[in-house]
Amino acid sequence: MSAADPMLEAERVLRICSACMYCDGLCPVFPAIDGKHGFSLSDVSYLSNLCHNCQGCWHDCQYAPPHPFAVHLPATFAELRQSSYADHLWPPTLGRAFRASSLAVPTTVALALLTTFALVLSTGSTEMLFAADAREGAFYRVLPWPAMAGLAGGTFAWAVIAITLATLRYWHTIAPGVTISEVLRALPVALSDIITLRHLGGGGPGCHDDGERPSHRRRILHHLTAGGFVLSGLSTIVAAAYHHLLGVAAPYPVGSLPVMLGLVGGVTMTVGAVGLLGLEARADREPSDRGETRLNVAFLILLALVGASGLAVLGFRSTPAMGLLLSTHLGLVFGLFAALPFSKALHAPFRAAALLRAAIDGNRRASAQAPEAAGDTP
Repeated sequence: MSAADPMLEAERVLRICSACMYCDGLCPVFPAIDGKHGFSLSDVSYLSNLCHNCQGCWHDCQYAPPHPFAVHLPATFAELRQSSYADHLWPPTLGRAFRASSLAVPTTVALALLTTFALVLSTGSTEMLFAADAREGAFYRVLPWPAMAGLAGGTFAWAVIAITLATLRYWHTIAPGVTISEVLRALPVALSDIITLRHLGGGGPGCHDDGERPSHRRRILHHLTAGGFVLSGLSTIVAAAYHHLLGVAAPYPVGSLPVMLGLVGGVTMTVGAVGLLGLEARADREPSDRGETRLNVAFLILLALVGASGLAVLGFRSTPAMGLLLSTHLGLVFGLFAALPFSKALHAPFRAAALLRAAIDGNRRASAQAPEAAGDTP
């Protein structure tokens, strides 16, 4: 972005778009700006996260560079999305970590790995790092359960609290005055858009992942990555139930529910993350923002490493490599949880909030039009 002030550039570009509206129908951004002639900070923060970066408007726009108007909506929104993440983080000092996330995320993961190995060496049996042991409770002979549960629970709780508070702060920015009844009425439509990733369809044909050729690859790979992450989380929950309710300690048989959930989740998350990395590598750089690309790549690499290391533990848990692989996997998981609040993971709850406001605005427009339609009836 060449503009000195991203906010001024956003308002300039959005004024042109709202006057043109050629891209109406591509995504929910254009109905949201229809008829508007001015845009506040909350407006652009909302619109930037409502944008799914399908880049359809870039390829369809008659005013894109080299036109003198130089309308560059995808990159403009990408820069503003990053600002919205940093500005709403809690605690506010995390904003600095987010702006330096290309260093903060790998540093956090490295510290988590060092902490995990330090705990293994200080609380567990050093020999277990290189011993073949597939007996019940073998994982806890590498890293005792209190240390494993404490690190996992602490980092996960931190991530949930920080991301929840950041999202609430963002919601108050983009949706002041919204009532609970409006939220409840709009929730079914918003949830449908969130779960199906409908707006990654670029208005129908898909995203422009490879130049001007649209496809649904990014949408499919997003589903794989998100679904794999959810299944992996369910695997952990079921394993905890086995441990506390059934009194059975890990590792569990290959055919057991926690292992099967973890296997399917690990494969789909790894395939999805690696596939998205491939799309990033082939993406057209002109309509992209380098800062957002770095965020995407760092987060996807971390997800791929977590998924692949979990699969490696499953595949080699009966060999002398089990202890080393388990410690590495746990360190990566703890690092992922600790880094989530200042990583690209924020795009999920912020986009969900933007889609909820879009659904509320849609209901408001429909309610306003209903009396007009009734007045036109003879």
